[in-house]
Amino acid sequence: MAALKSFIEVRPDSHFPIQNLPFGVFKHRPSSLPRPAVAIGDYVLDLSEIALAGLFDGPLLSSSDCFLQPNLNKFLSLGRPAWKEARATLQKLLSFFLNCSHEDIRLFSCIAATEPKLRDDASLREKSLLPMSEVEMLLPIVIGDYSDFFSSMHHAKNCGTIFRGPENPINLNWFHLPIAYHGRASSIVISGTDVIRPRGQGPPTGSPPPYFGPSRKLDFELEMAAVVGTGNELGKPVDVNEAGDHIFGLVLMNDWSARDIQAWEYVPLGPFLGKSFITTLSPWIVTLDALEPFTCDAPKQDPPPLPYLAEKSSKNYNISLEVQIKPAGVEESAVVTRTNFNHLYWTITQQLAHHTINGCNLRPGDLLGTGTISGPDPDSYGCLLELTWNGQKPLPLNSNTTRKFLEDGDEVTITGCCKVSTAALSHYVHLLCSRLSLVCKR
Repeated sequence: MAALKSFIEVRPDSHFPIQNLPFGVFKHRPSSLPRPAVAIGDYVLDLSEIALAGLFDGPLLSSSDCFLQPNLNKFLSLGRPAWKEARATLQKLLSFFLNCSHEDIRLFSCIAATEPKLRDDASLREKSLLPMSEVEMLLPIVIGDYSDFFSSMHHAKNCGTIFRGPENPINLNWFHLPIAYHGRASSIVISGTDVIRPRGQGPPTGSPPPYFGPSRKLDFELEMAAVVGTGNELGKPVDVNEAGDHIFGLVLMNDWSARDIQAWEYVPLGPFLGKSFITTLSPWIVTLDALEPFTCDAPKQDPPPLPYLAEKSSKNYNISLEVQIKPAGVEESAVVTRTNFNHLYWTITQQLAHHTINGCNLRPGDLLGTGTISGPDPDSYGCLLELTWNGQKPLPLNSNTTRKFLEDGDEVTITGCCKVSTAALSHYVHLLCSRLSLVCKR
């Protein structure tokens, strides 16, 4: 059995086979204009060059200038039919041969034939296929608004137990609606941006006044985020069973948290300075179409959700997630947690539907964070607050090093991976790792 394969050499362990084709924005040189792209193997494919060559010749994209923009927002606004057309066109242009079985067609949306225009045009290949090592990745979207949800039951239970005790760790409302808060879009940055340790107030260590200074409990949060494609009009909610058509794809996200600042300020209005100092995204958006082979049943919700949140088919994605920490001056990183996206109690479609039920209008490029994704076991918790139980149980990184919270110079790496096997063939769809350096400037 043969399957969709690119004429570009792609390593077996590459994050970016032709089945993935995540979308991003890059600059080739510091003086260059930002350009949309997809990732294929160790290359970025410049979509502006493909558009200028007239290779987006489908009915929805042939006359559009969406790939001549400095971000993906206009492309996102065109909706799922245009996203599918772009993906099918790019797979056709990049493919080497196709002999798809019915199973391949179901899993990977194989197309009928190859298109040699890119493969056989050396000049176009030279202009449009650029080594990933030679480009600078940018935020792929203009983010007008950002909301962060609290959708992992295991994370909610652990946090409630830490801060309120085991008697009633999860508030009653949590099981009836996806809890969220409105975050700060201006401080969302691309992977690799250094993190400056935030300053603020923390709880008094003894008698008042409260502590003020650099955060003593800086933490990562293992999250993913849904990127809104088409929005909705003000006053017109999105039906939960149609919400998937409003989501373009997913990114990895680290919603850095200052736990001491957060603990002192969050009552009664929720997160503020403890969260708003920086949030980091991976540079590539993996489309829901690429993730379709990895859908799985979402956890059973008890009590059943209200009708506006009741989905005909409640689905999550089987995405394995991992976090590593590498202290300054140390050669090897230590894996500190492994979990999975499928642990989310509230689905991304329920999150979007709930966000709009009051008439709130979402726009292309808006970001909906999942909240910290934790599993049921101690080695699957999604942040140091849980892994160290608020610093009470230091976490070993290696034989000589432990962590209660992040220290200056630590580097946090978040990765996500999907895998599906068919007969004698395995296909991978990866999410680019989010490599984040932590520095302190006081």
